[in-house]
Amino acid sequence: MTRVELTTPGPRDEAEFIAAMAASAGLHHPWLFPPTTPHAFRDYLSRLGERKHGFLARRSADGALVGWFNVSDIVRGALQGANLSYGGVAAHRGQGYMSEALQLVLHEAFETLGLHRLEANIQPGNAGSLALARRAGFQLEGFSPGYLKIDGDWRDHERWALRSEAWRSRPR
Repeated sequence: MTRVELTTPGPRDEAEFIAAMAASAGLHHPWLFPPTTPHAFRDYLSRLGERKHGFLARRSADGALVGWFNVSDIVRGALQGANLSYGGVAAHRGQGYMSEALQLVLHEAFETLGLHRLEANIQPGNAGSLALARRAGFQLEGFSPGYLKIDGDWRDHERWALRSEAWRSRPR
């Protein structure tokens, strides 16, 4: 039995998600800024669809929210690729839940969605996110100066990627 399961975010998750993200602001800042207001959460939900899939990671034992993932900017055709983003809940940090949940997300991305490649763009100082990507088998492919505007500043990012065949061949 797995310790985590994935659910699809919906309106019923709003209060819990907002509270968890507000309580995790110290973990996320200055790397990412997930929705922390009802308006922002509803806007996030409105952007889910064919090109963006959201996943909530929940502890199987009690349903507690331990993190979230997005597989977004899905490009079909010759690429069959997407971007991966994620954030954990501070109260559950260091317990391995995000690593387990990421494996479930990778299964969804590569098996259910039929993607060939996922890319995670991570700021160089974000040690936790870098470690999670490495543990999952992502490989460093490059460096993008001023790649994304976050909190008003253009931030450098490392480009990490994982291909379906590499994921399928990894020992689990």
